[in-house]
Amino acid sequence: MSLPRFLAVVVAAGSGERMGAGVPKQYLPLAGRTVLEHALQPLLDHPQLERLVVVLAADDTRFAATAAARSARVVTAVGGRTRAESVAAGLAELADAEADTPVLVHDGARPCLGRGDIDRLLAAFGPHGALLALPVRDTLKRAHADPPGVTATVDRADLWQALTPQAFPLGPLRTAIAAYGVDVTDESQAMERAGYAPVLVAAEAANLKVTHPGDVELAELILTRVRGRGAQ
Repeated sequence: MSLPRFLAVVVAAGSGERMGAGVPKQYLPLAGRTVLEHALQPLLDHPQLERLVVVLAADDTRFAATAAARSARVVTAVGGRTRAESVAAGLAELADAEADTPVLVHDGARPCLGRGDIDRLLAAFGPHGALLALPVRDTLKRAHADPPGVTATVDRADLWQALTPQAFPLGPLRTAIAAYGVDVTDESQAMERAGYAPVLVAAEAANLKVTHPGDVELAELILTRVRGRGAQ
């Protein structure tokens, strides 16, 4: 089965305050590169990629020094206050593409994406789009705050954890983000509000998001021992 040509938007405009590292988490050193460079690599290595937009903070001065910045397929955009605003900025750079072209939206803080996940996502792509996700494996608790305390156990039977990339037709995604993106936490939520039913594609558990300090060490283990993607 041939896979479609695709576009990509990688969101890397956040400050990563929870890391407490003094540097945005997408620029933390990881296996000889930065987190962001590892997030970009599998997309740039894919033969079906046509163009990739990296969405950066307005005051970003680090990306220009990376090898990815010199790729002819890479352009940049300035992000906004919210994820939806940043994604919209990235999509605006692709406005000349056909409306039904698949666009993969990926987090710049997910450095362990594998080629197999990209291929399965593209294979599942259709008019409603698709997203990588993991079935919830652990028992879930609903809690009240301060201090946390259990108020209920949540049935996990039909629950999935959404990951990225998420793939949608360019035109419908732009429309959904503009109309419903004010408070969404991912692109699928905007598409769902617009009446779409995206397909869930089972992902590799290794596709983690760097959020807390311990995640960097785990990501390095995955990259060097599983992906074979240390410094080159």
